[in-house]
Amino acid sequence: MSPQAVKPVRMSAAERREQLLDATKAIVSRDGFHGVSIEAVAREAGVSRPIVYGHFRDLSGLLEALVEREGARALGQLAAVLPTDLGAGDARESLLAGLRGYLAAAQADPVTWRLVLMPPEGAPDVLRERIERGRAAVLAQLAEAVRPGFGPGGVSPDPELTARMLSAFADEAVRLVLTDPERYTPERILAHSSWSLSQLGGRPS
Repeated sequence: MSPQAVKPVRMSAAERREQLLDATKAIVSRDGFHGVSIEAVAREAGVSRPIVYGHFRDLSGLLEALVEREGARALGQLAAVLPTDLGAGDARESLLAGLRGYLAAAQADPVTWRLVLMPPEGAPDVLRERIERGRAAVLAQLAEAVRPGFGPGGVSPDPELTARMLSAFADEAVRLVLTDPERYTPERILAHSSWSLSQLGGRPS
């Protein structure tokens, strides 16, 4: 039976839009951006092509909506686990908690984080632009958090550079968990991160 012959399940406009974006996300995860077309999305969602066109003006509009949704989702997840004030309490434990939360977010939604950290071949320019905007916002928040340093009298002489180095470390840790989860488990990464941070002076609690 052709997709056009299938009677679509009745949904609200918002629900249908989310369903179509989920279908697009599934295709990107399985086949890459080159595999996405209006017809492929309609087939994946079990609807007719006019329904897809009714929610998105064209393929570019569909991909842009997907990128914006996934970018906002990733940024929201990351903002929720980033430390906000390392000057209060145990700075190293706060950093470890942030990394633990980042790893958990990536494991819970691996497709989104692969899009953000490892954009597949054929990714539209809007994805890279969205990632850069999100990265800038995260770095700004992290720079403010690390400004007090990691202990009494340890004010960072360059919060921006400190934030960039910590962000690069965390991003690579998440890539390892996503690409080789059996070898690079969160437990292994967190244990090594705890050791690394202890070298800055004083062990985390």
